[in-house]
Amino acid sequence: MESKDFNAVTEATWPPASITQHGPWRIRQGLGGGQRVSAATLEGPVETADIAQAEAAMAALGQPPLFMVRPDETALGGLLEARGYVRHDPVVVYAAPVAKLATPAPSAMAAFPTWPPLGIATQLWAEAGIGAARMAIMEHAPMPKTCLLGRINDRAAGVAFVACHGKTAMLHALEISPSQRRNGAARNMMRAAAVWAADQGADTLCLAVTEDNHAARALYAHLGMEQVAAYHYRIKQG
Repeated sequence: MESKDFNAVTEATWPPASITQHGPWRIRQGLGGGQRVSAATLEGPVETADIAQAEAAMAALGQPPLFMVRPDETALGGLLEARGYVRHDPVVVYAAPVAKLATPAPSAMAAFPTWPPLGIATQLWAEAGIGAARMAIMEHAPMPKTCLLGRINDRAAGVAFVACHGKTAMLHALEISPSQRRNGAARNMMRAAAVWAADQGADTLCLAVTEDNHAARALYAHLGMEQVAAYHYRIKQG
């Protein structure tokens, strides 16, 4: 999976409320749904004066200025740094063939797909800080999509959102209840996500995780997922 492919999958499976083009910028309206759906990205050559254009477009949406910078955009990073923007929340993208992740498949009760989300799934997300704005993104995402509910010892243990774009499925908002961590719930849910993705005709499963989430990254590596892309945000210092 190339970075450009990941960008398309992300935008389709976790869509902003709106997207507009302002000069070289792709401007997203997030409506409180988080950084990924609120960040501006560069779509062409950039000069220092162009940054003010993006800032104005985000201000018009009532959003603080936020830029996503990808590895090949060092010039953009330098221009933003010169204007007081600091590096923030570096992210790593992992991907693997669904056939590899889906074997061995978890039991049907260890993790199962439902749509719309059950009440307990919404509750688990709310307890993890995923509220109405992010739930609205899930509702807005086109089908095929599902909510995965993980279970350990007959108790709800975790929740995740998965959606497909073409032959790629992307997992978002994976949350494991604090009392159920290190019990295999996350592993089961990743495998269940791959099984569901295969049933939709997808051949790849991907996800994004912050660089400093070492426990999650260790799990993804253990499952055979590989790093395929990366990016970071730039926010105004102070």
